[in-house]
Amino acid sequence: MPIDKIFKDDASEEKGERARMASFVGAMAISDLVKSTLGPKGMDKILQSTGRGHAVTVTNDGATILKSLHIDNPAAKVLVDISKVQDDEVGDGTTSVVVLAGELLREAEKLVASKIHPMTIIAGYRMASECARNALLKRVIDNKENAEKFRSDLLKIAMTTLCSKILSQDKEHFAEMAVDAVFRLKGSTNLEAIQIIKKPGGSLKDSFLDEGFILDKKIGIGQPKRIENAKILVANTAMDTDKVKIYGARVRVDSMTKVAEIEGAEKEKMKDKVKKIIAHGINCFVNRQLIYNFPEELFADAGILAIEHADFEGIESLGLVTGGEIASTFDNPESVKLGHCKLIEEIMIGEDKLIHFSGCEMGQACSIVLRGASHHVLDEAERSLHDALCVLSQTVNDTRVLLGGGWPEMVMAKEVDELARKTAGKKSHAIEAFSRALVAIPTTIADNAGLDSAELVAQLRAEHHNDGCNAGIDVISGSVGDMEERGIYEAFKVKQAVLLSATEASEMILRVDEIITCAPRRREDRM
Repeated sequence: MPIDKIFKDDASEEKGERARMASFVGAMAISDLVKSTLGPKGMDKILQSTGRGHAVTVTNDGATILKSLHIDNPAAKVLVDISKVQDDEVGDGTTSVVVLAGELLREAEKLVASKIHPMTIIAGYRMASECARNALLKRVIDNKENAEKFRSDLLKIAMTTLCSKILSQDKEHFAEMAVDAVFRLKGSTNLEAIQIIKKPGGSLKDSFLDEGFILDKKIGIGQPKRIENAKILVANTAMDTDKVKIYGARVRVDSMTKVAEIEGAEKEKMKDKVKKIIAHGINCFVNRQLIYNFPEELFADAGILAIEHADFEGIESLGLVTGGEIASTFDNPESVKLGHCKLIEEIMIGEDKLIHFSGCEMGQACSIVLRGASHHVLDEAERSLHDALCVLSQTVNDTRVLLGGGWPEMVMAKEVDELARKTAGKKSHAIEAFSRALVAIPTTIADNAGLDSAELVAQLRAEHHNDGCNAGIDVISGSVGDMEERGIYEAFKVKQAVLLSATEASEMILRVDEIITCAPRRREDRM
């Protein structure tokens, strides 16, 4: 039997050069796709789904774009993955990480073509990434002792992060909001306590930060509109069983009076349930499911505010923020943990009425209300703000910051170049290639702004030969500028994650020398 027949008929394999070509081409195509969204002048992409309703997303967030693509190339999937991890880990730098990995592979392809073994390239890349990280560590700025300076660092980081997003026009306003919200968290990275509510109407400038929690519901009829020192029971229970449902029940009776008796019994059951709930000594009852008219009347008579059909995320967050637990049985009131807050009132945002809980148990809770022209604008604004909040909450824990605008890449490239000169053997080619790949990030930032990237990067390189230089690309004036004066800062954690993830991903793709695609499962095989 010939050796080719190991695989099934439809399985395919690509070996050696062809496999490497396929993985390089896929990874570079993905990197070129998101390249145009990098930097303050990056463009947005429209993603249209083919599903029901043809939902449209307008975004320039690398991770969101790549998440929405259905990709067949295995190497491209690796890049999509690192972008997702970057988004979950630090929130920003999702495009940079893909662009850097793509450039590293582009350089590696040239080296492989000139007969340098992939393992040699990997060894060179390893040395270069270590050297680049150390170069950044030497130049970090850390102001954690000085609260005022640290706050201004955080503001600058937030503004730099928002610069490339839809919020760039009002970045001062949103940066203030993000920094205030993150300071309320007191060092925790749990962003669930910051709730983002989107309300179409008004302009992005009208967005605001509000302490406390806002629930997107109306207060029922005949119930108190304002409660002070509220004790809140958060529940997930059925409060709609006081009527016999026509569709769900089959009861055989010989007269209408019997039906009335059954309904009366149901009503009594409901009355008992409501009594048990009132026995908790509460003045606000929030339920995830419906509350029918009868129990609602009973609550209103007892002077309890009953809120029905609160969405699940709202309920979870409300429980978290007020310090209560979600209950579904009410037999032993002492074991149920109630939530507390100082004031519950109804507020108006635009045309809508919402319920506002202020003075919550968990002091770090706050709500950011976003206003904007349409749902697409609001979704993109939420993504941008979420990125800024992620970066800030990570920076509060790891307080080291760097300058931005292509400055870190030039610092790393300079050190890596020097390492290449000192290294003997073929590895030096790989180390040099690594430095060229790093310079691709400032080059792309300049290209996207329509500037002459070759001229600017050459100027930058010359500037960086002076010690203690702060030069980076200033896309607003279209020249090389001092990043410290411009207030363009980035978090060290983001840059480090970009560098390490991109190097590891490109190493992984470089190691590939064969791609085997399984045969699709046939219907008959399942029998």
